[in-house]
Amino acid sequence: MKFLFTKGFIVLAVGIILLAGCQSEESSEEEADVSETESAATETENASEEEEEHEDHAQEEEHEHDEHEHSHDDHDHSHNHDEDIYAGYFEDSQVEDRPLSDWEGDWQSVYPYLLDGTLDEVFEHKEEHDGEKTAEEYREYYDEGYETDVDRIVIEGNMVTFYEGDEENSGEYSNDGYEILTYEAGNRGVRYIFALEDDAEGLPQYIQFSDHSIYPTEADHYHLYWGDDRGALLEEVTNWPTYYPSEMDGHDIAHEMMAH
Repeated sequence: MKFLFTKGFIVLAVGIILLAGCQSEESSEEEADVSETESAATETENASEEEEEHEDHAQEEEHEHDEHEHSHDDHDHSHNHDEDIYAGYFEDSQVEDRPLSDWEGDWQSVYPYLLDGTLDEVFEHKEEHDGEKTAEEYREYYDEGYETDVDRIVIEGNMVTFYEGDEENSGEYSNDGYEILTYEAGNRGVRYIFALEDDAEGLPQYIQFSDHSIYPTEADHYHLYWGDDRGALLEEVTNWPTYYPSEMDGHDIAHEMMAH
C-alpha cells in the first residue's frame, strides 16, 4: 500500500513538471509572437514616416521650383516691360510726373566725342546690327542730333548751370509738367518740362528733358531741349543735345550706347 502511494505521487509530480514545461514553452512562443508583431508594427510605422518625409520634401522642392519659375517669369516680364517703355510703347496711365532731382549731377555733352571720332565704333555697330543706314549715314544723323555749344550742364537742387566755353549761366527752374509726344514712326516719348523762375540773361525760359523713362527714376543720360517758346520746343525732333555723366570718358560712353 505504501509503495503504490509513493508510485502515484511520483507519477503526479512528473505530470506537474511536464505541464509546467509546456506552459512555459507556450508563454515563450506567445512572447516571441508579440515581439515579432510589435517589431513589424514599428517597421511599418517607420516606413510610413519615411514615406511622408519623402513626400513632404518632394512637395517643398516642387514649391521652391515653382517659386523660382514664378520669379524668373516676373523678371522676364519686367525686363520686357522696361524695353517697351524705352522703345516708346506705353499707356498714358503709366506716365508719372518727375522732379528735377532725377537729372541732378554734373553732365557732359557727347558732341565732342562725335567730332573727334570716339563714337565711330557706335555707328559701325549700328550699321552691323540695325542695318537701316551705313555707318557714315548714322554719323551724319547723330551729328545733327548731338550738335550743341553747351558742353557741360550742372544741376543741383533747382539750380541749373549751363557751361558754354568759358561762359557759365545759372538759374532756378521749377516744374512745369510734362507732354506726351507721338512720333512719325508710331512710338512715343515724354518731355518733362521746367520753367525759369526769374528772368536772367543767357538762360532759356524752358528746358525739356527726354530720357526714355516715364516715371521717377535717376537718369543715366538724357536729351535736353531748351528755348523761350514752350510749344515750339515740343516740335523740335531733329536736334537733341545729349548728356552723360562728366566722370565717364568717351570709350565708356560709346560702349554704354552700344549696350542699348
